[in-house]
Amino acid sequence: MAARKLDLDKVRAALDSQLTELGEPAYDGPDAAAPAAAVEVVLRVYDKGLRPERDVARFAVRHLLERLAEKAPGRTVEVRVPPYAAVQCVAGPRHTRGTPPNVVEIDPLTWLELATGRLSWDDAMDAGRISASGTRADLSEHLPVR
Repeated sequence: MAARKLDLDKVRAALDSQLTELGEPAYDGPDAAAPAAAVEVVLRVYDKGLRPERDVARFAVRHLLERLAEKAPGRTVEVRVPPYAAVQCVAGPRHTRGTPPNVVEIDPLTWLELATGRLSWDDAMDAGRISASGTRADLSEHLPVR
């Protein structure tokens, strides 16, 4: 799956909407840093026990999935974070049809925690927060992505 580049205007609008919902001032940083700021805001929302707005959560998840695909290029493993996004990554044999043999499925909060280093792969696996199938589905050597 080819990664689509994030529309920074849409990221910024979603980020500002979430910040408004939190009673915080609008984002005033550079557009290029808006996706990383979205990650931080979404994690803060989760830390407060709240559910983030759909658009800002989608952009945060996609941003970190794109970083994973850049860090571990390839098409051997499909990483799914429903309902927001999926990427293929990790070098090795690639599949061409049907369900890939190496699939990782993670909820958005777990993905954000893994990708930012708040949670280790082993701890998430032990807690049953990751569904991983296939011999190459262990992403621990590629995490965190930033």
